[in-house]
Amino acid sequence: MAKARIDDAVGAAAVRDATTAIDGGESAPRTVTATAVRWLLQVMADAEPGATVEVRVPPFGAVQFREGLSHTRGTPPNVVETDAATFIRLATGRLTWPDAVAQALVSASGSRADLTGYAPVRLPA
Repeated sequence: MAKARIDDAVGAAAVRDATTAIDGGESAPRTVTATAVRWLLQVMADAEPGATVEVRVPPFGAVQFREGLSHTRGTPPNVVETDAATFIRLATGRLTWPDAVAQALVSASGSRADLTGYAPVRLPA
């Protein structure tokens, strides 16, 4: 069964609400955060299809993206994991990949587990 896609207007609205909360030092409602994270992951995977890198944002979602060698079972060799607020900040350009790594806000393993050039996410028009 295919996963339900999040409509771009719904996803963009959730990202706006979540970033407003994050920028204000607060947390967005869980449903807003979940929608924002899942939509940003969806946009990332749409822009760079493949299965070389897995990005995990527990408990909200995970996506595989980037062309190259892929895996079929178990944990992929290239994994990025972070919390929802950090992922939203990365995906919207409020935080750079080098800063996230330097501040230990992400866990990245594997030679291709680097989101430079993929974050911020190129949002649909």
